Amino acid sequence: MSDNSHEGKRESTVGKVYLVGSGPGDPDLLTVKAKRLLEEADVVLHDKLPGPEILGMIPEEKREDVGKRAGGEWTPQEYTNTRLVETAQQGNVVVRLKGGDPTVFGRGGEEMVHLANNGIPFEIVPGITSAIAGPEAAGIPVTHRDYVSSVSFVTGHEDPTKDESAVDWEALANTGGTIVVLMGVGKLPGYTDELLKYGMAPDTPVALIERATWPDQRVATGTLDTIVDVRDSEGIEPPAITVIGEVAGERERVVEFLEGA
Repeated sequence: MSDNSHEGKRESTVGKVYLVGSGPGDPDLLTVKAKRLLEEADVVLHDKLPGPEILGMIPEEKREDVGKRAGGEWTPQEYTNTRLVETAQQGNVVVRLKGGDPTVFGRGGEEMVHLANNGIPFEIVPGITSAIAGPEAAGIPVTHRDYVSSVSFVTGHEDPTKDESAVDWEALANTGGTIVVLMGVGKLPGYTDELLKYGMAPDTPVALIERATWPDQRVATGTLDTIVDVRDSEGIEPPAITVIGEVAGERERVVEFLEGA
């Protein structure tokens, strides 16, 4: 077989897509597999949430930013889906790099269905979700034997085309468990009002964690009825995590001795 025949075969071979979670942002929290795939990939389509240190590990010629920011520039999901298929059909090893875990409010579920529908082999590589790691970095355990035995993860940024919210704030207000809201700092007044309306105590501890595990991480604390004012006075901005519940009060008990807090 001639060299040209080999060339043609390579060009017609479909590559593979890896939907990879990068964790909350600290490069030391990348999984070994995620780090290896970033080194081996031909193309990396990334969000902004992996953070500058992790993105800095990837050669610029490999990287394509398909990220979104609340209230800012964004890449339509349809474009990202198309690019995943196109780059894989060219025979590339493609990493779709996401913050946290790819299927925890990361649209990984949509992307894997789109890949399957287009005949593209793929693999999901779990990442440490910021829903747990973010609070931990601030000295907040999402469960605690003395206070709470359940935790609910909620998106603060639902699909705007929905007729109504899929989040049952009334039920959450009455579970007695920890509530962790991702991507919700901008809509903080709305859901804190909902929780108060449905009977959650105004003095329930709340923490906001901005850029969790990043070098410039910031944490602001308050209560359900003060946290909006705290957010505004401290200038907390996305990306940030909201932790609501008794466990949020644990930070004050340990912060003096918590490295990086």
